[in-house]
Amino acid sequence: MMADDPQQDTHARSGAPRRRVLAAAAALAPVLAAAHTAPARALSAAADHEHRDGPVRPVRTALSDWADVAKALGRGGDMKRDLMYHTGLPRRDLSVISQGVLVKPELALGSHVSFVRYADGSTMTMGDLVVTERELQPFLDVLQQHRIAVTALHKHLLSHMPDIWWVHVHAHGNDPVTVARGLRAAFDRTGTPPPQRPAPSGHTLDTAGIDAALGVKGTYDDGVYKSLFIRRETITEGGMALPPGLGSTTAFNWQPLGGGRVAISGDVAMVAEEVQNVLAALRRAKTQLVELHNHGLRDEPRLFFTHFWAVGDAVTLARGLRPAVDATNSAPAGG
Repeated sequence: MMADDPQQDTHARSGAPRRRVLAAAAALAPVLAAAHTAPARALSAAADHEHRDGPVRPVRTALSDWADVAKALGRGGDMKRDLMYHTGLPRRDLSVISQGVLVKPELALGSHVSFVRYADGSTMTMGDLVVTERELQPFLDVLQQHRIAVTALHKHLLSHMPDIWWVHVHAHGNDPVTVARGLRAAFDRTGTPPPQRPAPSGHTLDTAGIDAALGVKGTYDDGVYKSLFIRRETITEGGMALPPGLGSTTAFNWQPLGGGRVAISGDVAMVAEEVQNVLAALRRAKTQLVELHNHGLRDEPRLFFTHFWAVGDAVTLARGLRPAVDATNSAPAGG
């Protein structure tokens, strides 16, 4: 009988622990894989629900339901269609000139955020926020610190001074007050002023002519006339059905310049198949194209937005813009 090989015995003794480690690793692999993919599953939970049962629907709320959010934001808001708690934060502190026009806040400098309650008890927040280029990076840092997502960063105006950027934000969870506090912290890094009384407008417009040309009844907001359209189809964001008009609005803002002339800053919401027809219609209407981009990250159907600018006779522009609206699956917005 041969004597035991010490080297073989050493390998045998060292092999057992190695096998135990490998076996333990194999046992842990499913757990580690689940842990690694858990955030992705959490992010897609609403989308999974949508595929099974349809999108999660918004529920009606009242102004009183948002008192704590208003307190956290440091300013009040109003209700839109009994579904959206909306707060405007116009940048009345800024004096912005674009192509020789002094831009009124409600023409293109109107920051705003909306909160929507859902049937599962969660709340979605979406907003479009106006910041100067000097304010931009600290503003984005604070949003990230408070886990408020940035979904778009772009321009609404062509050549303008000072340089302004528009930031789209998104948050979804069960604590809207914490989101409101985060937004307030970000606003506090900017010159966004407290609520102020709008200044009266010194000009009038042929609003009846604009309405007739576009087929929608507009409204005045701080001296700027607004014509709004909403997408006819249901838009979802991460499995949550958006209320009509939230994140899917075609908006034409008309600032009177006197003598029937206006500066118009507009935004058209489109699906991919509509984009080229809309861009062509806008150019035929003698408008200047500013941007083509997305506002959201997980919207279905995927929406694209184009901002445009024009100065001219209000009714003539309105007639020229009607084909751009007709090229989209949109309807006049209600109250």
